[in-house]
Amino acid sequence: MGVWITDNLKLSIQCHNAYFKASRALSLIGRTISFKSKDVLIRLYKTLVRPHLEYRYCVSAWSPYYAKDRSLLERVQHRFTRMVLGLKNLSYEKRLEHLGLWTLEERRNHADLLEVFKMYKGLSTVPFEHLLSLSTATNTRGHAARIAKHHCHLDLR
Repeated sequence: MGVWITDNLKLSIQCHNAYFKASRALSLIGRTISFKSKDVLIRLYKTLVRPHLEYRYCVSAWSPYYAKDRSLLERVQHRFTRMVLGLKNLSYEKRLEHLGLWTLEERRNHADLLEVFKMYKGLSTVPFEHLLSLSTATNTRGHAARIAKHHCHLDLR
């Protein structure tokens, strides 16, 4: 599958490997493409770069936990958005909006929500009941306070 995990089950090495492969692909695009229109660059990015940061290496299984790993991967997309002519001086959020892209974290969250929905509807090979259970409680207000009384060590921040 191409997933790297260390002895302590941290996935930073996976993030570094994905970052380096995506960076190389992005550099190749920057060096070899002379007609850098928005549409051409977006297609190349989605085809050659983003798969290294997402699907190709099972991102749903190793979704980066640490902020340093998430920002490392996001750095590639930052670089890409600056490559598009006329966007270099805009903020990252404005560049994404102009290009019709989401942050990589937003894409991971969206993919996770879709997978949970598929499990709930029975459209996934993983049964919903194996991972999640539906609450039968009708009143959710004050529920956390009742739990905190019984479990003093619970941090509700």
